[in-house]
Amino acid sequence: MIMKLQKEKLYIDLVPSSSWYNNLRDILKKEEWDIIRKKAYKVAGNKCRICGGKGKKHPVEAHERWSYDENTKIQKLERVVALCPMCHLSSHYGFAQIKGKEKLVRTHLMKINNWNEEYLDLHLEVAFEDYYRRSNYKWELDISIVPLLLNIEV
Repeated sequence: MIMKLQKEKLYIDLVPSSSWYNNLRDILKKEEWDIIRKKAYKVAGNKCRICGGKGKKHPVEAHERWSYDENTKIQKLERVVALCPMCHLSSHYGFAQIKGKEKLVRTHLMKINNWNEEYLDLHLEVAFEDYYRRSNYKWELDISIVPLLLNIEV
């Protein structure tokens, strides 16, 4: 299978609190997770799929992109992408707040997306509304894409 690479967008990707720790790293065997994340790194050329950059400690990290069907309460894994540590932390804005790095990720989000503070605040408002609403549900995980991710050719 040949994958066409397209640039990812940097957005705030808040996982509902009811789904915390429901991620591939915790669900899969270590060997399976390593295959998936390393393939994501290779597909991206060990560069961030958003900004093209690399981290100092390690070039990229694996980020899971999920969709949420609020009618069926299914949280579906759509893809795994390689992000530099700063883009990855920025997408997990709530975690960045807990870590005391909110100002840093705000600056990064505005720079990468060419946003002003007003637009960023609007994006945050919508992201947190989604987060609080979705956190009220128990989500059923759909990770049916995993076999495809394990057998992907790069």
